[in-house]
Amino acid sequence: MPSESSRTRRPGPVMTALVVLLGFLTLPMSMSGTTVAIPRIGDDLHASGAALQWVVTGYFLTASSFMLVSGSLADLFGRRRIFATGAAVYTAGALGSAVASDIALLDVARTLSGVGAAGVMAGGGALLASTFQGAARTRAFAAMGTVAGVGLAIGPTLSGWLVGGLGWRVTFGLFAGIGLVMLAGAAFVTESRADRRPKVDRPGVATFISGLALLMFGITQGAQAGWGSWRVLGPVAAGLALLVVFVGVERRSDHPVLDLTLLRDRRFMGWCLAALTVPVGSSGVLVFLPTYLQGVNGVSARDAGLTMLMLTAPVLFLPAIGGRLVNRGIPARHLAGVALLLLACGNAWLTVLHPGIAPLALLGPLLCLGVGNGLVLGIIDAQAMSLVEPARVGMATGFLNTVKGGGNALVLAVIGAVLTSLVQARTGSAELAGRIAAGDLSGPGRELHTAQFTDAWHLVLWSAAALCALSALTVHTLLVRPARPGSVPGAEGVSRTGRILSAKI
Repeated sequence: MPSESSRTRRPGPVMTALVVLLGFLTLPMSMSGTTVAIPRIGDDLHASGAALQWVVTGYFLTASSFMLVSGSLADLFGRRRIFATGAAVYTAGALGSAVASDIALLDVARTLSGVGAAGVMAGGGALLASTFQGAARTRAFAAMGTVAGVGLAIGPTLSGWLVGGLGWRVTFGLFAGIGLVMLAGAAFVTESRADRRPKVDRPGVATFISGLALLMFGITQGAQAGWGSWRVLGPVAAGLALLVVFVGVERRSDHPVLDLTLLRDRRFMGWCLAALTVPVGSSGVLVFLPTYLQGVNGVSARDAGLTMLMLTAPVLFLPAIGGRLVNRGIPARHLAGVALLLLACGNAWLTVLHPGIAPLALLGPLLCLGVGNGLVLGIIDAQAMSLVEPARVGMATGFLNTVKGGGNALVLAVIGAVLTSLVQARTGSAELAGRIAAGDLSGPGRELHTAQFTDAWHLVLWSAAALCALSALTVHTLLVRPARPGSVPGAEGVSRTGRILSAKI
């Protein structure tokens, strides 16, 4: 395998960490906070429906679709360069969003921001992996998980305050300003890349981006168009076909954008499965539970946000604790298994949800979800990267972030569609089901509609609990260290580099 090139700059690793962590704080904040601005944007630009929702969906789709490609390009052309390019593109998109005069221009600008976000996150994760080793790497990735959690947690609250006080245009302008800070800070970050620089795998890039984007686009249309509609089945079928073509292209390529041997490492895939389970266990509750509390219980947006702090607060400090426990000898696979079981228990426990429930009654299940979420977020990236040769950390980081970002987008789309479909099966009306799932329970039959909405929530929660429990067992099994390290594809390469994490797996 190619070795890591010498560093072209010599500032301390602290600057690298600060610049990368700024990106991982800002981008999740922009991601979760934009949802608060949607009603205001719709009023100002006279937009509604799919065009308005694309302000959020377009960002998610492009960020997820370009993540793997950005990581692989970082290995070839330089991780700092891809991070800086991503910051520049993100900044341009945010500025375009701030000055957009109609919804079409805003959608284009937000889509551009998603492309830039992919470069920042994939390049930033690769920079941390190539800059830090051993226990320091674990601490760096734990800090990354913490600040990302902070961004997701405070995004809606902070953006709500900014949008209410200054307007959504100023809010996008502020995000553009932070993007400029990231871009300036990147100039002081150490550059690293693989020594061998083969040509870019253009067929692989084209088929992967197109396939994943079409697949995700089709799924996000499910709630509005219906799962049997050509607007869903057409893009999903085309996306799956392109991803099959992508696999064939990568098998024959001598410079693949995704080295498929990486996916045959059972422990690496175990950590990818753990990353995918996190949104299954917590993202749906984080995004959709406030709607239930406001629509059914009639609480204010502020009070619903305060209630959700019971879930988000543990994410502010537990990633660092999880990393510290691994550095002190706690096997990471045991910690991951416990964390995912906590997500399962939290979802099952949350079925106590009922109309009029007091916030204190939600403390147990939401804390359970928050603790499980925080513990596993602090160890996934460091443990996964410890299994990869330094020359491939960009590719591996890009793939892992694709799993996390794409999984989060798909989970939110599927949960929203399933909630609507379950309510529709009880009401017999797609229009009424859409209003109920959006928290609009006004009009006649409120008590019946509330019960139907609650029943739908219980089914979703039990399903999430079962999936998290199954994933916990599967992840724990996959992460068992093989009896013969040489039998794991890529293990010899890791051993030669002497870079494998010293903590126990």
